[in-house]
Amino acid sequence: MNIILIGDSGHAKVIADNVVSAGNRVVARLDDKHTEVFKANGCWFGPVSEVSKLMEKEQAKVIIAIGANSVRRKFVERLALNADQYATVIHSNAVISPSAAIGYGTVVMPGAVVNAEAAVGNHAILNSRSVVEHDCIVGDYVHIASGAVVAGLAKLGEGALVETGASISPMKEIGQWSVVRAGSAVIEDVEAFSTVMGVPALEIKAGVEK
Repeated sequence: MNIILIGDSGHAKVIADNVVSAGNRVVARLDDKHTEVFKANGCWFGPVSEVSKLMEKEQAKVIIAIGANSVRRKFVERLALNADQYATVIHSNAVISPSAAIGYGTVVMPGAVVNAEAAVGNHAILNSRSVVEHDCIVGDYVHIASGAVVAGLAKLGEGALVETGASISPMKEIGQWSVVRAGSAVIEDVEAFSTVMGVPALEIKAGVEK
């Protein structure tokens, strides 16, 4: 499969490696830091406005290669592509249960584990060595960072961020667009739009809709 990355930064480099590991090919990296279209080492570079033209030219699908959840959502809204125009990229070293579901536009990094009956939404990021246990529900635009663990039957709302090394206890609910800081241990539900930190995790920023 040919894939176009929207974004050309450090996160995009990691996703490009994922694409190659799965036997696919990155044919373009589009970012508005590029004002002109050019080709280097067999890959197109240019502004995001070139996406439709290059999708047709290269018969390619798209991944939004941007780490920030809210920015990723803005680009999805801006591009207004159909679901089938997005790829799903799963690293060859990830472990995905046959009964798990992974949405479109989602990237699963090396060493990540998604266990039985888990459901991961669209345009999510499961970063390196993250774990999503059985029966979890992970919403659209969620980022589970490197080494984070989400225990069984937990639910993560749209846009939630679970930072590096954090853990979510079984059956807990992480509200939409909330943040669990690095290394935290969540043993109670987390309110939407809030930030929690610590062991056990306590709220440090109240839930206020963005």
